[in-house]
Amino acid sequence: MTSTELVHLEKERGVATLTLDSPQNRNALSAQLRSELWERLQEALNDDAVRVIVLTHTGPVFCAGADLKEARQPGGQKGSTDDFLAVLDALWQSGKPVVARLSGPARAGGLGLMAACDFAVATDSTTFAFTEVRIGVVPAVISVPLQARVIPHALHRYFLTGETFDARRAVEIGLLTAAVSGENLDAEVRRLTDDLILGAPGALARTKELLHASAPSLLESLKTMQAVSKAYFSSSEGQEGVRAFSEKRTPSWIPAG
Repeated sequence: MTSTELVHLEKERGVATLTLDSPQNRNALSAQLRSELWERLQEALNDDAVRVIVLTHTGPVFCAGADLKEARQPGGQKGSTDDFLAVLDALWQSGKPVVARLSGPARAGGLGLMAACDFAVATDSTTFAFTEVRIGVVPAVISVPLQARVIPHALHRYFLTGETFDARRAVEIGLLTAAVSGENLDAEVRRLTDDLILGAPGALARTKELLHASAPSLLESLKTMQAVSKAYFSSSEGQEGVRAFSEKRTPSWIPAG
């Protein structure tokens, strides 16, 4: 039996749109979704007719981060997460500009996807949070692209507190390119992609190389942080946090009373 496709690819006027379509679990980064996202992204990158890539979603949530149902399995997350590293690296290294389009919240790993894109546009009602520490894990892998996007003191605060912040604040700290009303979201994304298509493909690709020239190897940094992430997902704290989240109860490390 063929499983339902979770990531769709559409191409129009030089723009390839990748759509996360797993709303039943808030577009969480399941093994299937990660694999399909990698495959569709490669197709878009290898098509010379594609000039710009847009990453978007169906349902009310852009991406909730790791699939915690899979994370409850022995050993932590299901399967290898190498494909997620590959996706982040491909988005970051892409010679074609990439725009994230959000009409709903992003959490944890979803913010990593955003940060790996060149631009991120969201509705002004969108909220964000790095929820990892609240379930006993570490925002390790996503810290790599985020440290290149978000001002340090803000990242320090939101990584440690796990608190929710709004789109206006996300623009202030560098996470978002723009926050607009829901009715203007598509027009703003279209304006941005129209501007990007005016650039010569080779010049855009070389300019991105220049912009990343001073940064350390993203993939090597991602691999280092992957080990940290795996260790915490399989740790006693991580497993307790994931169970508590699933069971809608307070994790054991929070004092009673």
